[in-house]
Amino acid sequence: MSEAYDLAFRESVQDPEQFWAKAAQAIDWVSPPARAYAPDTGWFPGGTLNTCDNCLDRHVAAGRGEAPALIYDSPATGTIRTYSYTQLLEQTGRVAAMLAALGVGQGDRVIIYMPMIPETVFAMLACARLGAIHSVVFGGFAPLELAKRIDDATPKVLLTASCGIEGARTIAYKPMVDEALQLAHHQIERVVVCQRDTLRAAIDGPKELDWETLRAATAGDPVPAPVPVASSDPLYILYTSGTTGTPKGVVRENGGHAVALAWSMKNIYGIGEGATFWAASDVGWVVGHSYIVYAPLLVGATTVLFEGKPVGTPDAGTFWRTIARHGVKTFFTAPTAIRAIRKEDPDATFLAEIGTGKCEAVFLAGERADPATIGWLEEKSGLPVIDHWWQTELGWPAIASCFALGDLRRKRGSAGFPVPGFAFAVLDESGQPVEPGHSGAVVIREPLAPGAFRTLWNNHAGYAKNFATFEGWYETGDAGFIDDEGFVHIMGRTDDIINVAGHRLSTGQMEQIVAGIEGVAECAVIGADDAIKGMVPIAFVVPRTGFDADAAFEKRVIAAVRAELGAVAALKTAYIATGLPKTRSGKILRNLLRKIVNGEQWVTPPTIDDPAVPAALQALVGVREA
Repeated sequence: MSEAYDLAFRESVQDPEQFWAKAAQAIDWVSPPARAYAPDTGWFPGGTLNTCDNCLDRHVAAGRGEAPALIYDSPATGTIRTYSYTQLLEQTGRVAAMLAALGVGQGDRVIIYMPMIPETVFAMLACARLGAIHSVVFGGFAPLELAKRIDDATPKVLLTASCGIEGARTIAYKPMVDEALQLAHHQIERVVVCQRDTLRAAIDGPKELDWETLRAATAGDPVPAPVPVASSDPLYILYTSGTTGTPKGVVRENGGHAVALAWSMKNIYGIGEGATFWAASDVGWVVGHSYIVYAPLLVGATTVLFEGKPVGTPDAGTFWRTIARHGVKTFFTAPTAIRAIRKEDPDATFLAEIGTGKCEAVFLAGERADPATIGWLEEKSGLPVIDHWWQTELGWPAIASCFALGDLRRKRGSAGFPVPGFAFAVLDESGQPVEPGHSGAVVIREPLAPGAFRTLWNNHAGYAKNFATFEGWYETGDAGFIDDEGFVHIMGRTDDIINVAGHRLSTGQMEQIVAGIEGVAECAVIGADDAIKGMVPIAFVVPRTGFDADAAFEKRVIAAVRAELGAVAALKTAYIATGLPKTRSGKILRNLLRKIVNGEQWVTPPTIDDPAVPAALQALVGVREA
């Protein structure tokens, strides 16, 4: 065990106020907080600060204005552009002046419906500068889903771009914005469109403004000073899918967010001033908020904004090329991205040719990392590959091997150990702790660490439900276990535990077995309805590129699960597919797979990466059943 990790964890759970008061010293406060925590007001009550000031102004004031802050690397357009801290502050200030001219002020909401371009980062930081609350919605999200977010957040202004580039596809944003505004009940005052050369949009409505025209018109306006806000004031709203079809707006507060992210960069990822960090995600997801935009800038590091895909822009070597080109020290991506690379380049020829430059570690999150994928990447890269776990609600990692605290203990299939600040337990249905190695509901003790959500926008009752099942504990919604060494294993969502003829089985455990079979690029196991057994597991398997998935391949998949779990596993069907339905962040849409297998009505989710996949799978299932 790492002594540094052990000490930090013990301090964080035994005296959290002292632990987080010390961590808060990394942030510049306009008014220091009276204490670290108060039950009624949350973390750092009485403190005031400005997040944009902490990300930009203070580094320039400290003489680091010429240090690189943001590297925009877009293989989608063939563009690479670097912004120093001085330049990023200037660009952010100009967008803040644009928004101020439109009447945006403290507490107002701004929806940002934009692709992975620098202007998106400018807009997020500009909102923070004004004390406004931004809500980033994926560019390309379906109009109905955008309309729901408009009605919930009631923004004053919507910022968008003429298009996004998704691999080989160019997606026009303006028509979707127009449709969303027709569907929404709330009336937005202004829509500002950033034109891209790839595809330009018509600016013709009475509320519509061209980004560059507005920028030129406000060029003489002074740059607004950072507005001091309370620690508990919202920085942003980030929507996640709700069970009722209504999106849940996770609210992130300024104070706890800044403190937690700064602590995590230093102590988990080993990133400080001058280091280059790359989170290969999208700003539409929590990873993009936390680790593309805010965390690296809070500590004075260089962050990479990447507009591309792990394969196809132009090839399966683009990640390694980007890491080497920019001297990335720590790399963060989703397991799905690595599986996609492995599928296209199973022998890692690109990785062998390009190398990983100055990279010291790779972190994975967003989808469960199967041991086979971790093993492949560690073998081919020679780097420690660290799985870790967190949620939109939490805002930053809660389970990890704290690389920068000298804790490199890893066990494939586990996300690591509780991060300082998070006390975990695994409970049975009656709320009692289970024995080590036994599965149950994964929970975290109240109060949650700084940076975690303390409410949902317009829905505090919905927030409270997360704490209603087990008194004193936050229910993560995930099932898993803690082994006798203290490693935490997240096996999947609670509803991924299926009941087969009275036996409770983990589909995540079955996926782990299938993923380890030679020739498997990625897989998903779901529970399908069965008249006799209640539920039975069904596997979907995608072979690696160039692998001959013959008739015996399916039998090997079924035999492997039976050999490890026994006949009780009841896996008798494995569909060999060309792809799985996934969100743009790489999460497999297992609920959609269940509906397809069960013959239920389904619609293409707005978050899906490739809309053609569900129909192909339905045809596959239909052929099999026929």
